[in-house]
Amino acid sequence: MGLFDRVSRLLRANVNDMVSKAEDPEKILEQAVMDMQEDLVQLRQAVASSIANQKRTEQQYNKAMADANSWQSKAQLALQKGDEDLAREALVRKKNYSETAGSLKAQLDGQAGMVDTMKKSLIQLEGKISEAKTKKDMLKSRSQAAKAQEQLQGAVGRLGTNSAMAAFERMEEKVLIQEAKSQAAAELTGADLESKFAALSAGSDVDDELAAMKQQMLGGSTPTAALPQGAVSPTSTTPKDTVKAPMTPQDEELEALRKQIDGL
Repeated sequence: MGLFDRVSRLLRANVNDMVSKAEDPEKILEQAVMDMQEDLVQLRQAVASSIANQKRTEQQYNKAMADANSWQSKAQLALQKGDEDLAREALVRKKNYSETAGSLKAQLDGQAGMVDTMKKSLIQLEGKISEAKTKKDMLKSRSQAAKAQEQLQGAVGRLGTNSAMAAFERMEEKVLIQEAKSQAAAELTGADLESKFAALSAGSDVDDELAAMKQQMLGGSTPTAALPQGAVSPTSTTPKDTVKAPMTPQDEELEALRKQIDGL
């Protein structure tokens, strides 16, 4: 194969490929219907022109027949008057018009057949155009549906790598981290409260022991184990037999604190 043939085939292949890719079904269908409508317009004009020619030929035929009949009558009149020469001349004219009428009749029959054929072709073309329009609308709807489906599938396929979805995933991770921090802070706050209540309980035991020691000192008894609040030591004396020593300001403060705790 020659170089020129190879280059020519390559160019034609590339051009055909470009044309195929550039073809839009909707546009191609619209153009096809437009071309058919243009053909329909031209055919209608041709049919109209043929019908006009047929009418004109029919008029000429009718006139030729009328002239032939007229010369026939004139020939009869001349013969009745005894003028054979004039009658012969009239018959010659009649013959000419009759021949013309015969020629026009043949032409008229041919035009009538052609007009009938063109009318049938016109009806067929109109039917094809109507069918083409219906099919065009159907194919356009299918093409649009196919394009919409292709766009939808493309959008669905891009969801996994779409930057917006990636942003949603990042924000979800941040929210999870914030929730974890909030939960940890709540747990730490609860532990701090428990430690405070434990410290309060421990402080109450010390206060009870301090109150017991104070009572022992005031009563002059030997040290005993701390008694529950409100209990009386067996070795202690009644308030009547006990002589209280003067209270120092610290003792009075401790006593007020004890009463305050007892009143809780």
